[in-house]
Amino acid sequence: MALRSIVAGVGSALPVRRVDNAELAATVDTTDQWIVERTGIRARYVAGEGETTATLARDAALKALEHAGVDAADVGLIVLATATPDQTFPSSATKVQAMLGIDDCVAFDVHAVCTGFLYALTVADSMLRTGTATTALVIGAETFSRILDWEDRGTCVLFGDGAGALVLKAEKDGGRGILATRLHADGRHNDLLFVDGGPSTTGTVGKLRMKGREVFRHAVVNLAEVLSEVLAAAGLTSDDVDWVVPHQANARILDATAKKLGLPPEKIVVTVDRHANTSAASVPLAFDTAVKDGRIKRGDVVMLEAMGGGFTWGAAALKY
Repeated sequence: MALRSIVAGVGSALPVRRVDNAELAATVDTTDQWIVERTGIRARYVAGEGETTATLARDAALKALEHAGVDAADVGLIVLATATPDQTFPSSATKVQAMLGIDDCVAFDVHAVCTGFLYALTVADSMLRTGTATTALVIGAETFSRILDWEDRGTCVLFGDGAGALVLKAEKDGGRGILATRLHADGRHNDLLFVDGGPSTTGTVGKLRMKGREVFRHAVVNLAEVLSEVLAAAGLTSDDVDWVVPHQANARILDATAKKLGLPPEKIVVTVDRHANTSAASVPLAFDTAVKDGRIKRGDVVMLEAMGGGFTWGAAALKY
């Protein structure tokens, strides 16, 4: 019988410091009303001293392992999605491995910005189903606050820091687990959402730059298309879906995508108001939130989707 990747546990972590719109408006030329009307965001979390992508990833991983009832020593694979690693190298995944006390496992980062978690999930799923490991940690973690231009009110209000993690286990196909995934990329749109730095170009980290209106237009079309692809691949219709856990970029994108697919808004998990856009951490953070508050239950059919700089975009269907 074929193997399938089962979601055994979920976890998330946020920095200590919560910054609401009113606090942000004290230093940035903006208002709470302006931010809420355009994005739906009311607060975000910002990493402080001693808090890094790797420490947030570790904390999320520990909670996911506890939720799954799995010992860290049983993990054979760590795939960490991030665009804000602790160092240029080595990978933040290896730092998490060391912090978890795992002597030896496969560990590496995946970089696909906001779609990073979907890429990491797909890679881990493939490796589990082909026998590379039997238990995997798939993590999305970011500290985007450290690459923001805090004088650019069009971007700095949109992002926050955080981490989310899933424990996957390879089990004989019993109907549960990851049913289908689809990934895409189109590098022709680099100038719409990017960071203006890098080791081989400027030698600096750089700051995030975005043309929001154009990104919005592409996002609605691409996300609706890839969700339809995954539904077809999994042999599902939108009526079969219990929950959609989307990348939490902007409340208007979430609303527009749901309408395009004919999905009722009550099926969409929305956490962007609390966490803002946490890039690769966004989907697993929202997933964990909805599991822990009782919305997502065992046996539910869940769709995950995201789009990010590159452009990259993707989706997954799973039975939790």
